[in-house]
Amino acid sequence: MGKNQRGKGAPAVNPRALLTFVSALALVDTVFFTALTPLLPHYVHSLGLSKTSAGVLVAAYPFGTLVGALPGGVLVTRLGVRRAVVLGLFMMSGATLVFGFGTSIVQLDAARLTQGLGGACIWSGGMAWLAAGTPADRRGRAIGVALGVSVAGALVGPILGALASGVGTAPAFAVATFAGICLAVASFKVATPIDAASHSLRKAARALRDPGVSGGMWLTFLAGISFGAIDVLTPLRMSALGGGAVVIAGAFLGAAGVEAVLAPLVGRFADRRGRLAPVKVSLGAAIAVSLLLPLLRPVGVLVVLVVIGLPAYGTLFVPASAMISDGADRHGLHHGLGFGLANLSWASGQAVAATSSGAIAQATGYVPPYVLLAVALMVTLVALQPQSRRLMVRLRPDLGRPQG
Repeated sequence: MGKNQRGKGAPAVNPRALLTFVSALALVDTVFFTALTPLLPHYVHSLGLSKTSAGVLVAAYPFGTLVGALPGGVLVTRLGVRRAVVLGLFMMSGATLVFGFGTSIVQLDAARLTQGLGGACIWSGGMAWLAAGTPADRRGRAIGVALGVSVAGALVGPILGALASGVGTAPAFAVATFAGICLAVASFKVATPIDAASHSLRKAARALRDPGVSGGMWLTFLAGISFGAIDVLTPLRMSALGGGAVVIAGAFLGAAGVEAVLAPLVGRFADRRGRLAPVKVSLGAAIAVSLLLPLLRPVGVLVVLVVIGLPAYGTLFVPASAMISDGADRHGLHHGLGFGLANLSWASGQAVAATSSGAIAQATGYVPPYVLLAVALMVTLVALQPQSRRLMVRLRPDLGRPQG
């Protein structure tokens, strides 16, 4: 991507203000997404949902993001980052209000789907805004900070869900709706860089040949698969072992706290040691966690594993996002399209796993879905070893050529 330029009279981008604003966007987006986690057993019991129906409810949000991923990226390039973000915030806020007052599974699924559509615009616009306004050698850390704050939203989301289970979903989600509207107003206080990069979908398709872009998309997809399975199976298994909404919320709260601290450190590590160094560490830890999650009991032991183990999956997002952003630079691609591709990858994995893991668990138990996840993680880790990468270069010489 070419250097960011400012038009005559355009305000300079303040990196600190930009990072603060995008981090707030990521926070609110994650709050809306994760608030369902401690409420899932409540909806299962009150609406008589099967594990499959519960999986569909969880999957509706990422499915909305999946549908809106590329259109959201295109909207960012056509409308500009600010207008795309504001559009996404209003879509998400309105859908959240509907979700709070919803009384049927159809209403809840539709609201979650619309939240996902809005989230696609928010994420593509916000991350493109951040990437375009941040130098490449500090981009990993900036993305890590934003994702760390995003994970902090996973701290607030379960609290909101647990609060909603006590005071009612309508007042709790009305507060969340108001927060989204406030962010839309605040967006007009943050300057935007002028991006002269390519808006072409054809060029985005060509960028997929770049190992950094395709590798970043695969890692994002893999993280989506992981959380799609975990967000469905782990709360249900905790509930089956006797854990209530507060216990479930506390476990995910603790995990999010650990990940929020780790994410900026992972970003800095990726800036200094290369994008793949933290990936290998995360994959190794995630394999072990995947094999233990369906086996450990009682619920207290499972809670400890969730707190210390779930960050292994989430930290994949930081180097993966940096890889995609670096690839956008190499190919002169608008960052909105780059993060549209990232949204597409995450949402595909999350939607597929959230839907299928519930169905598989209902038919076979909790162990097989987690074993399948561990296999996918292990294959990826093996593929990243030097011997495997040298073999790939022999099979496809273009992978060994310097990029950009």
